[in-house]
Amino acid sequence: MEKIDEIDNKILACLQKDGAISQRDLAERVGLSQNACWRRLQRLNASGLIRGTHADIDLAALGYDLTVFVMIRTRHHSKEWADNFRKHVERMPEVTDFYRIGGDWDYLIKVVTRGMSGYDGFYQKLITNFDLATVTGFFSMEAIIENRAADLARLR
Repeated sequence: MEKIDEIDNKILACLQKDGAISQRDLAERVGLSQNACWRRLQRLNASGLIRGTHADIDLAALGYDLTVFVMIRTRHHSKEWADNFRKHVERMPEVTDFYRIGGDWDYLIKVVTRGMSGYDGFYQKLITNFDLATVTGFFSMEAIIENRAADLARLR
């Protein structure tokens, strides 16, 4: 793990809140010169701690108003089957998050789509050519906390 200090934590916290912040404003917020801040950013990027910069888009405003958490249980646990299933799911544009999980379920997929008919289309694509033991959808009624930045200082 990359050794990070309090200044690095401040940089990462600022970037989580606003990935488009100017280098000048970032340096000012964390109390560094622009050059020192730039060197730290380069190190954090090179280490892989910063994996990209993304825009937080309001998908509901674009008509993607249904979020479904899909739980999947399978009878198959071979590496080959899992790799094929992963590729299958990765090709589906409705999928925003995809996890292999422990416990009673094997996979969790977060799906964003246009209404129930959009979800049904996703579901039909999901089960095509895959023997899935159980597929259950949990439909979100309200996002209470979504895409919250990790509070790195408090996680330690």
